[in-house]
Amino acid sequence: MMDTPRNDMAEMATARANVYGLLADVFREEPSDSLLSNLRDPEFSGALHALSLSLDEVFDNTSQAQLVEDLALEFTRLFIGPGSHISANESMHVEARFGESNAFWGPQTVEVKKFMEAAGLYVDDEFSGMPDHISAEFEFMQRLLLEEAEAWTNDEHELAANLLKIEKRFFDEHLSQWVSNFCDKVIDATSHPFYRQFTEVTKGFIEFESEALQDLSDEAEEGNRLSA
Repeated sequence: MMDTPRNDMAEMATARANVYGLLADVFREEPSDSLLSNLRDPEFSGALHALSLSLDEVFDNTSQAQLVEDLALEFTRLFIGPGSHISANESMHVEARFGESNAFWGPQTVEVKKFMEAAGLYVDDEFSGMPDHISAEFEFMQRLLLEEAEAWTNDEHELAANLLKIEKRFFDEHLSQWVSNFCDKVIDATSHPFYRQFTEVTKGFIEFESEALQDLSDEAEEGNRLSA
């Protein structure tokens, strides 16, 4: 069990939100020149090293213009097609209830959409319009975590604990059910170090979240009981 002081809970939530935000950017669309420039920034690369992720192999001996082109081609090959590709949507990885076949805008997509709306957070998902895309689900978690961090900062401990419950439920019902399997498929399919490393980090982060969310939720509830 973690022992996280309350005054560190906001920092923890913000750090986790930043990881979700970065991973959402990576899987939303082909990496832009702007994103790659940010990843080269020393301050940003320090955060990457904290995730045990080094992009030296990606940037060495390749111009940025060529890298943008290479990654656009790899992104299309991996996630869009034509031909065999890996869907980045939950509905194409989780077996539907009642035996329905996997399909875009399937039952899982509807469940994700309803969950997000019930939480009062709407993801602007212009790239596909589908709330169960991996980047939309990561962005949803990022926004929940930023609200949690703000609640801790404002000493709204009950609100923060409730947001943690929402995060854990969404993680348990959705992210934990398919993202690791998706990552395994991408790792097997790509030889490009950019997608290989980011996908390995994503899988590791999902494993970390599984334990962290349980521990943080327990601590928040215990803290609220003691202060009641």
